[in-house]
Amino acid sequence: MSTFKPFPMLIFILKVCVFISLVAVKASTANETIEIGAIIDLNSRIGKEQKTAINIAVGNYNHDRRNKKHLITLHFRNTSKDTIQDLFTAEELVKQNHVKMIVIGMQTWEETALIADIGKRHQVSIISFVTASYTPELVLLKWPFLVQMTTSSLDQINCTSSVVSSYQWRKVIVIYEDDMYSDSSMLAVLTETLRGHGVEVEHQLILPQFSSLSDPREVVRREVVKLLRKQSRVFIVLRSSVSTATHLFKEAKELGLMGRDSAWILADSLADLLDSVDTAFISSIQGALGIKNHYAEATKSFQDFKGQFQMIFQSEYPMEDHPEPGIHALKAYDSITAFAKAVNSLGTKSSNDSVLLKNRFLSSNFTGLSGNISFVNGALSHHPTFRIVNVDGNRYKGLVFWSSKFGFSEVPEVENGERIWVDGSRTMKSSMVKWPGELKRVPKGWAMPTDSKPLIIGVPGRTSFEKFVKVETVAETNERKYTGFCIDLFREVLKILEKNYSLPYEFEPYNGSYPDLVQQLTNRNYDAIVGDITILAERTKYVEFTQPFAESGLTMVVPVKFDRSERAWMFLKPFTGIMWIATGAVLVYTMLVVWFMEHHSNPEFRGRWKDQLGTAMWFTFSSLFFAHRETIRSNYTKTVVVVWFFLVFVLTSSYTASLTSMLTVPRLEPSVKDIGWIKRTNATVGCDGDSFVKDYLRQVLELQNIKTISNQDDYPTELENGTIKAAFLEIPYQKVFLREHCNQYVVAGPNYRFGGLAFAFQKGSPLARDVSEAILTLTQDGTLNRLEEHWFALSKNCDNVRVDETESLTLGSFWGLYLVSGATSTVCLLFYVYHLFRKSRHLSGAFHDNIVHPSTDQSLRTNTAGIIRYNQNDKPTVSLRRVTSGRAAGLGVERGLSPKWHLVSPSDAAQIFDGSSQHPQVAIQLGNLRSD
Repeated sequence: MSTFKPFPMLIFILKVCVFISLVAVKASTANETIEIGAIIDLNSRIGKEQKTAINIAVGNYNHDRRNKKHLITLHFRNTSKDTIQDLFTAEELVKQNHVKMIVIGMQTWEETALIADIGKRHQVSIISFVTASYTPELVLLKWPFLVQMTTSSLDQINCTSSVVSSYQWRKVIVIYEDDMYSDSSMLAVLTETLRGHGVEVEHQLILPQFSSLSDPREVVRREVVKLLRKQSRVFIVLRSSVSTATHLFKEAKELGLMGRDSAWILADSLADLLDSVDTAFISSIQGALGIKNHYAEATKSFQDFKGQFQMIFQSEYPMEDHPEPGIHALKAYDSITAFAKAVNSLGTKSSNDSVLLKNRFLSSNFTGLSGNISFVNGALSHHPTFRIVNVDGNRYKGLVFWSSKFGFSEVPEVENGERIWVDGSRTMKSSMVKWPGELKRVPKGWAMPTDSKPLIIGVPGRTSFEKFVKVETVAETNERKYTGFCIDLFREVLKILEKNYSLPYEFEPYNGSYPDLVQQLTNRNYDAIVGDITILAERTKYVEFTQPFAESGLTMVVPVKFDRSERAWMFLKPFTGIMWIATGAVLVYTMLVVWFMEHHSNPEFRGRWKDQLGTAMWFTFSSLFFAHRETIRSNYTKTVVVVWFFLVFVLTSSYTASLTSMLTVPRLEPSVKDIGWIKRTNATVGCDGDSFVKDYLRQVLELQNIKTISNQDDYPTELENGTIKAAFLEIPYQKVFLREHCNQYVVAGPNYRFGGLAFAFQKGSPLARDVSEAILTLTQDGTLNRLEEHWFALSKNCDNVRVDETESLTLGSFWGLYLVSGATSTVCLLFYVYHLFRKSRHLSGAFHDNIVHPSTDQSLRTNTAGIIRYNQNDKPTVSLRRVTSGRAAGLGVERGLSPKWHLVSPSDAAQIFDGSSQHPQVAIQLGNLRSD
């Protein structure tokens, strides 16, 4: 910002005289004078800026030669500490000075509402710079003559919440200056908005109004000391006067609350005054972030106003160091400008019509010094743009802009009165920020441990499985020694964190139960817990867990048994029942197909029906072991058998492998297979009494007889003597237990999963996030696996033990082979039947040509019967043969017979189709006629 240089007193006096003379000339030529009043705190910086801006706006209007119809006259009144006195002042302005509008500079909504009641009663427009507690619709309905030269405070609250969530701070402390008229709704809205971003308001520090305190420094210090007991170091000053803030920051700095890893956010009530506060105030808030209302400073209208403002402000208030105008001056100027435009729009109409004048005021639509001036329901309609600034050195520097539409952006939404495109973002860049204490990284916003105040870490002092955490007391030095998987993992985490910051800590053992240990963390007796803590949904409401470093779930461990009755039928185990049925079906189908195709041409498949069936079954079953002796003649049958042999080879190999695995690999079968048996028999089970498991068994699994086991070495004894039938252990403990007793116990039943094992921190602690990242790093580089192998690896004696039974082979693994075998058999059978059908048609045609000559529409039934009779050629039949006359005499046939036929014995059947004969010969089977 530029530095003001005072004008010579002579030049200033001449300008004032010219200004007064112009006003007097204008007054003499105007037709009507309009009175307006202003009730402002003339002792405050804001009030001084408002008065100066209002004077400039009225002077510019009265000086404008185009405004010939009206003249504006000002009546200033100073606010009082007594609100009743301010009401009398407003009544006086209305009744005695006949003002048409009152500009009020009250800083609370309740004071504004009281003055608005007077405006409603006398129909006088009231201009306010305070945001209402209600929606604009309700305000307009209740106070129709109230005009709010401000926007909803929700935009500022959203901006504040966006800044907090951008840096991933999880807890904040809100500081608010209160008085008897203050509006606490902003606190409630901010709390709810932050909760939507996953941020918790840890504490609300309410400071009394500065003017009501006899010893403000002592009161502020007493309240600020309370913040030392809080963990959060992110402070949001939502509302405060400069006087109160001066004491607040001074005390906070002395108590170390503005040091490293602290963050301060100033709302617009303070940030908008950063241009006017003294250097002592600025030096006390180094590194703070401020949320300022943005306005364009490069326009010609602003530069003209700034020159007038500096000249008048410096002359009237020479004690003020910085005469630059702020947002309060700009809004005051814009309010008078809007009123002047409303007056001009009246033309020749009288300004006594207060309703018309108010409506013209609310219909304003122009770009003022503070932004766009237009109203909806009696309040400014546009959403403001905020500028995030960072206090650095003697002043501040701008970081980014924020608007409800675009979020964070490098350029404002409006520049030079024109809307431009911006590239918004949900996060802020932290590289440009100078943080408190010259910190180079984003502050943790948390009470970080120091050498004088290290991190107090609770450690389970009484554990059932000492592989995770073990606390020993060294006799020589009487010091405690902490060992175990969790301790080693935490020390590896510290090696990663030390690259960014140191983390002094002290272990402190706790000999109570695990739920009580978590409660100690909730009560802030510990800063963190390092141990085998299970992540549960209920616990996440009160503590912050890191990334889990081990899976967690509840399993049932029971002794092993060997059931001899089941092993007697072990040979059926390799295949499932469906698999056995499918195999039998394919075998029978293949047997029938082979018999049908071999029956006609292969003598080994003939004979009586039971002999044929026995031969077919023997061939098929013996082929399972490749021990068949029958010779296959048909090519169709050979194709079927080749595919069947391949199927048999795969099945026998798989069966052998599966049965061998079941019989040779050690198998641990549980003595209790499911929790249902435990419930039915009301058997006693054991668990760790210091964990949540007992409550889970009783409330969720509904088990009644539960015995608590205090040490892992007691489980085998209790299980062997039958005191408990099963032990319920979490998965990490179960691995340790089976490592030592792998041949005696197995896991049975389902696995009841939980969130895993993790370290725990206080709710909102940023250390939980850093430790989680470190655990992920250790997981990726293999360190976590090496620690698990060191502490929990199974012994070599347990590597070949099968806890689960070998699964039986199912149809899903072989249905493709079954389909190929069945399809091959079916296709070959169809081809064979087709071949028989053609041969039957050929024989039938020959017989017709020589003997009967029947009709050609022979039925399908006759052909099918012929095929069957032809295929069943296993019994002697009588045939007729046509012979020559010479041969007939030799056969003893009378010459008178014509044609000449001879009964042929079965032994001559081979000659029936002898093609060498000179005459065609046809044999006709005569049904079931047999030769004697």
